[in-house]
Amino acid sequence: MPRQAISSAIAVWASDPAARTCVRCVMDTTDPEITFDADGVCSHCRAFDEVARPNWFPNEEGRRRLEPIVERIKREGRGGDYDCVIGLSGGIDSSYLAVQVKRLGLRPLVVHVDAGWNSELAVKNIENLVQALGFDLFTVVIDWEEMRDLQVAFLRAGVPNQDIPQDHAFFAGLYHFATQERIRWMLSGGNYATEAILPRAWGFNAMDARHIRAVHRQFGHIPLRTFPTVSFFDLYIRFPLLLRMKVLRPLDFMPYDKTRAMEDLAVSHGWRYYGAKHYESVWTKFFQGYWLPARFGYDKRRAHLSSLIVSGQLSRAAALAELAQPAYSTDELRHDRAFVAKKLGLTEDELEALRCAPLHSHLDYPSQEGYRRLIRSLWRRLPKTIAHDRVNRF
Repeated sequence: MPRQAISSAIAVWASDPAARTCVRCVMDTTDPEITFDADGVCSHCRAFDEVARPNWFPNEEGRRRLEPIVERIKREGRGGDYDCVIGLSGGIDSSYLAVQVKRLGLRPLVVHVDAGWNSELAVKNIENLVQALGFDLFTVVIDWEEMRDLQVAFLRAGVPNQDIPQDHAFFAGLYHFATQERIRWMLSGGNYATEAILPRAWGFNAMDARHIRAVHRQFGHIPLRTFPTVSFFDLYIRFPLLLRMKVLRPLDFMPYDKTRAMEDLAVSHGWRYYGAKHYESVWTKFFQGYWLPARFGYDKRRAHLSSLIVSGQLSRAAALAELAQPAYSTDELRHDRAFVAKKLGLTEDELEALRCAPLHSHLDYPSQEGYRRLIRSLWRRLPKTIAHDRVNRF
């Protein structure tokens, strides 16, 4: 950012302490935990420089580091049909990961978890990719009545992260296939280039099975007989220590420009964009684009755009211009609100009543958060080579 623009942004930031916005990215005080230094730079930007950047290698160094890991995956997978597992949602991150996995010569088992909210574009993207890449695709279909009941329970709970039921099902499906096929390596599309910034206050750990059961026990109506879950023991003991499973984020070891990746996928595989990050799910589009900002005041576009800013893919001015536009058009919101209400078995008035109900923290309900923090604290005390392999994955 030019020095003059920085000085101007700092002046604006200092003029209204109640509504400060970072002068480097576009994160603001809608994150209740955000802090700013004397120059108006936020804690998220500082965390990116201090934590993410030293572990992000979008260059030749990344290729050098990734090569021996890929060779190890191939070696450990010899004799099996697959040497790794990847999830494919039809979104940009998982789609680009699939193409790179093919380029690296790996043999993935591709898993898609259908939680009932796939957009038509996401389904078509998945079909085009697996056909072009020659991968085997396994689809896990979540029982809709259980999924619907759990999602309505989370709405009644009044908590911010309404994506927990869907996200937990996604990861549980991946772990299920990995253990079933005795595959040790799970490759994730998670990356610093497009999602380095995400306020903790805006969400909650989606892998907390105790929290899911507690919310459903209080607000649900039907038993969750088939809904896939991953227990605390599985996540922190059985998978990483007993089965020696590992999670690798290949996109952190290569150049990953979101716009260029979308253009390449469109040309080579007929991939089509669905509007915004994670909008391949109709539910996530509604939740992030309307429910979360209308109910809690959290606009996740700020975090997504800020991630692109700090990774050098977007200017701050362009991000502010995008934020000035509504996340939803009036007609589109009217259509999606009616669709979501009907699919969840609610009237629009009932959905609106839930939107206006009292707000709650995730910590108002039982969870594994205390145990999780203890585990992370203990792992950080392990020798660096062990701790790095474990802690960064959770």
